[in-house]
Amino acid sequence: MGALTFRLALPLPASEAFTWHEREGAFERLSPPWQPVRVLERSGGIRDGARVVLDLGFPAGRWELTHHDYRAGEAFHDRQVRGPFARYAHAHRFSSSNGQGLLEDALDFALPLAPWSAPGEWFVCREFARLFAWRHRVTRLDLERIARVRTAPRTIGVTGASGFLGRELCAFLRTQGHAVRRFVRGAASADATGIVWDPARGTLDPAALRGLDAVVHLAGAGIADEPWTAARKRELVDSRVRSTDTLARAMAAALAEGGPRVLVSASAIGFYGGRGEQKLTEQSAPGTGFLAGLAEAWERAADPARTAGIRVVHPRIGIVLSPQAGALAKLAQPFFFGAGGPLGDGRAYWSWISLHDLLEVLLFALEDSRLQGPLNAVAPEPLRQRDLARTLGRVLHRPALLPAPAFALRALLGREQADEMLLASQRVYPLLLQAAGFRYRDPEPEPALAAMYGVPQLTPSR
Repeated sequence: MGALTFRLALPLPASEAFTWHEREGAFERLSPPWQPVRVLERSGGIRDGARVVLDLGFPAGRWELTHHDYRAGEAFHDRQVRGPFARYAHAHRFSSSNGQGLLEDALDFALPLAPWSAPGEWFVCREFARLFAWRHRVTRLDLERIARVRTAPRTIGVTGASGFLGRELCAFLRTQGHAVRRFVRGAASADATGIVWDPARGTLDPAALRGLDAVVHLAGAGIADEPWTAARKRELVDSRVRSTDTLARAMAAALAEGGPRVLVSASAIGFYGGRGEQKLTEQSAPGTGFLAGLAEAWERAADPARTAGIRVVHPRIGIVLSPQAGALAKLAQPFFFGAGGPLGDGRAYWSWISLHDLLEVLLFALEDSRLQGPLNAVAPEPLRQRDLARTLGRVLHRPALLPAPAFALRALLGREQADEMLLASQRVYPLLLQAAGFRYRDPEPEPALAAMYGVPQLTPSR
């Protein structure tokens, strides 16, 4: 039998922290990135009778929880209906003392097959400590942003909302107090707030954009998902350029009828091509190669919105660090088997950004009216790829000694794809973000990776 309590001093009054937890998206914000969890069913938020069914994967399997004892601004509880524990209950309590808000997460659990399962209690307690270190870090930083910025709620459209980045952004926007409307392909996929469009055919009714304050445009086929055949390269271009042109023209047409006045349209640091040791800023010229040409056409496709007077920002997104997707997920896999290391000679610069900082950048670009045009969405300092590999090895307590030779990567992916995606050196600096006063959550790679993989731990009281 175990009882644990984790406490967090809140940067806002307890009532506002409670409101954050009650918003749609809070569950996704608090889910640990190192532990894939699938939501099978969910209904009712955190009020009495609300229900969530999760797939925790092997060996825990299916976990069904129900909520009870909801007290607005003060507490809510959940308990296991069925799942891996013999008993599980979680009390979320919010209180204030001397003007200081406090969140208290109190757990009461028992493992099956007691007393023979007693040795497993240490492991379970450790995993809960990892989990709540992450949850409380996200809660604190998200609430600090709300306290610092205090912007009026907006209604924001998001394209690419079903992708990894889109899902994460929707959760973040909602917990920051904004309303989100997802762009969907086909009426059958739309809920009451969905905006139906068909970017492949270039159709989007401008009237559907009325009431939006801004749009974040993330739609596009995955660069690394498939080999770069001629057909795939056409799809990569069409999915970005045609969708951006469709959206920009519809926004221009809707402007006089109360349509959105801000477009944050994603781009990528591939714009710069491979440039070796050269320091790159937003003022740098485009590079050469497929990705550079793609990014340049992608940004140019937003010209109809720009010409109409809409503020258009192009976050040139660097290598996004998240254990669940993208370059880090692929880079980390060999480390778990003791076979990790740099790519090629490891000298290439990787301009990286943590997932949560990228979400902050996207919202910052929406809010700050001074920003327009290209915006380098990267951490303050790029890293050589070998240094990032060594840092990841230290965090995961694994060696980083086995390089993946350039010839092997080229044989696997083809020369063009390997050279542009993995071996290109892009030493990119976020001059405009820093000049605008952007605050990074994760300016350094090692603390960022440690948080993502659950290395720091809280010490619970028992």
